[in-house]
Amino acid sequence: MESWLKESEAVGLNDLELANFQVTGRGVRSLQYFKEGERVLTIPCGILWTVEHAYADPLLGPALRSAQPPLTVEDTLAIYILFVRSRKSGYNGLRSHVTALPTSYSSSIFFTENELEVCAGTSLYTITKQLKRQIEEDYAGLVARIFGQYQDLFPPDKFTIEDYKWALSTVWSRGMDFVLPDGNSIRLLAPFADMLNHSSEVKQCHVYDASSGNLSVLAGKDYKVGDQVFINYGPLPNNRLLRLYGFVLSSNPNDSYDIVLSTHPTAPFWEQKQKLWISAGLDSTCTISLTLTDPLPKNVLRYLRIQRLDESDLSVIQVDATDGIINESNEVEVLQFLVDSFCGLLESFGTQLEMLEEQLAASVHPPGGNAWAAAHVSLGEQRVLRLARKRAEDLLAAAESGRRRKEDLSPLARCANCDKVSGPFMLCGRCKAVIYCTRTCQVAHYKEHKVVCRVISTASKNGSEKK
Repeated sequence: MESWLKESEAVGLNDLELANFQVTGRGVRSLQYFKEGERVLTIPCGILWTVEHAYADPLLGPALRSAQPPLTVEDTLAIYILFVRSRKSGYNGLRSHVTALPTSYSSSIFFTENELEVCAGTSLYTITKQLKRQIEEDYAGLVARIFGQYQDLFPPDKFTIEDYKWALSTVWSRGMDFVLPDGNSIRLLAPFADMLNHSSEVKQCHVYDASSGNLSVLAGKDYKVGDQVFINYGPLPNNRLLRLYGFVLSSNPNDSYDIVLSTHPTAPFWEQKQKLWISAGLDSTCTISLTLTDPLPKNVLRYLRIQRLDESDLSVIQVDATDGIINESNEVEVLQFLVDSFCGLLESFGTQLEMLEEQLAASVHPPGGNAWAAAHVSLGEQRVLRLARKRAEDLLAAAESGRRRKEDLSPLARCANCDKVSGPFMLCGRCKAVIYCTRTCQVAHYKEHKVVCRVISTASKNGSEKK
């Protein structure tokens, strides 16, 4: 492969070599000193794996263009790789790269059922199950749309579903994505550059030059002779690293849990709430990442505050109000829902955090193996969810405490609607100037109170702004 790359005018190969390293396995070793930011390697445009090059191939291109609906970027690149691998002659340079690729991968789609069960309850577990089914459906579609139509180009024994899974994993684990100046994006595979391993300790250092079409790798830190040269895939959680790249990082600081919030269009007042969600930069269905540093993002609270608005709230609410507490009852309802939800999610994990830690300490799962990696994904997601639950519990305790203090009013206090004098009472959440004995009374009194409420609220707000 190196000879072909040099003939193709790749730059930097004399200063690098492929080598095996104890922890990461095969990688790239430096043969000279590099300062951070210095150019280490450049792979020219003409030998990159791209969709454009696949469609330009005189044999493969017409078959790809015939597929309806058009193929995805992932499928196009996967078919391109398998096509080159299947050829008995020609494509010598590209075939030398394919020969250098791993013969197998350790991403989660290749896990046995027992290995995957170690992370039962995680988002990785659910996504991997869905992904396996989707791959089977996509492969069947490719057989019908293109493989079966051009068997001379796609021999059935070299385009099996296992071959397809291998090619997809090649694209996932070795592809590089870039946004172009015109706003479009490109995914590519760069021979030799794809042998660089990931390290979160280096700066992101792979660069695509849109004018020349070349791919370059810069030094993400200072390197000495003999050091392994790394690139940085980005701040990825273990669930994504294992699904796409086939490895995890112990105690990954970027671990996260993606929570999906959704409201059906048939729900009461859905159209009004949808407008509020959009104004808040959200939607009726949102996926929000909970992280170790921000286990309960404000957008989770904003979404649920809007979701649980009732008719009287919707008539006066402004989108900015969802940044904070709308009223005590709404906030308590939201936070109680979150506590219950996080408890339910944590209970759904097949193996609880403490047991996983004991198993890893006792090497029940062989270090570096699939089950070991799955256990680390589960650990990370459970830690995030426990932090989220604790945060929700603390906020709930504070909200309930504040509500009790406001309900502990003077015996002379009266409900603004029915004149009832015995508590407990609740304050108007907007003006906080009148009290009600029940939600029913608050709603019944709203038409009479709303003008005064707005005046008091506006005056209070203006007074605060002048201080």
